[in-house]
Amino acid sequence: MLGQLLTILTVVIAIAILLMVGIFFYFLKLWVRAWMSGARVSIFNLLGMKLRRVPPALIVDARIRAVKAGLDISTDQLEAHYLAGGNVINVVQALIAADKANIPLSFQRAAAIDLAGRDVYDAVRTSVNPKVIDCPDPSRGIGMLDAVAKDGIRLLVKARVTVRANLERLVGGATEETIIARVGQGIVSAIGSSGTYKDVLENPDHISRKVLESGLDAQTAFEIVSIDIADVSVAGVSGAREIANVGALLETERAEADKKLRQAEAEGRRAMAIAAEQEMRARVQEMQAKVIEAQAQVPLAIAEAFRKGNLGVMDFYRMQNILADTAMRESLSQSGEEENKGKTRK
Repeated sequence: MLGQLLTILTVVIAIAILLMVGIFFYFLKLWVRAWMSGARVSIFNLLGMKLRRVPPALIVDARIRAVKAGLDISTDQLEAHYLAGGNVINVVQALIAADKANIPLSFQRAAAIDLAGRDVYDAVRTSVNPKVIDCPDPSRGIGMLDAVAKDGIRLLVKARVTVRANLERLVGGATEETIIARVGQGIVSAIGSSGTYKDVLENPDHISRKVLESGLDAQTAFEIVSIDIADVSVAGVSGAREIANVGALLETERAEADKKLRQAEAEGRRAMAIAAEQEMRARVQEMQAKVIEAQAQVPLAIAEAFRKGNLGVMDFYRMQNILADTAMRESLSQSGEEENKGKTRK
């Protein structure tokens, strides 16, 4: 019985030794690489990585790069970032680049930037070597910014913005699209406040300086280094269909609209005058009808006076004589006026 137990124990010990030897030789290459590079990693740590489904070669390579660059990053930090879904090699390269450029960047911030979906290595390179952004973005099919000065002249402007990544605001900061939009808005506003288009053509640096002083990089992931006006021209010079003097066009359209409005008002007043004239003519006709009606009552009144005895025959004759005399005098007066007119013409 005791012999059987010793045999079983011996077999178990042998299997354990074989497993230890197999594990040792399986991780021997990585362990030797780490040991020779000064980035020591124990066999048990390599075994734990394998059990946690973390690629040991990736972690060892990342730690070797960090140690050779003078950075002390533990395997636990690298494993945690890998398990969180981050790019371990990219983060280590960003930390090395930031350290060589004397840019303060901790592993926690670099990992946060990487997990936020930003390329932390590219951000460090942009911080060291600023990049140039075209405004407006030519990839969207917009070649030039369109702005109008106070004198109404339409200008076409193209700018180039030099930006540097701001690692402090990279997480949660606005992207390049915001920078392009803000710079475009600032340029249009600055040109709109210029007195004439000649001021812009003579001193385009005033526009870029005014835009740069507006603090357009607030709450963005970049810091604006400079804004340079690459091209500025008057619209309509290169194409016949383009309108150069927008102010004159607007004034012309406004004058034309005012002209049509005044014509409409004059037509309204003319129609009212014609209606008033027709109304007056109708009233004249009405008055004439009343006069004729009153004259028609005179013979009736005379006949009534005859019947009642208020008017005699001699009275009627005298009245007729007076009327005839009056008619004769009016006829003589009209003939005298015509003779005087004839003499005056001669």
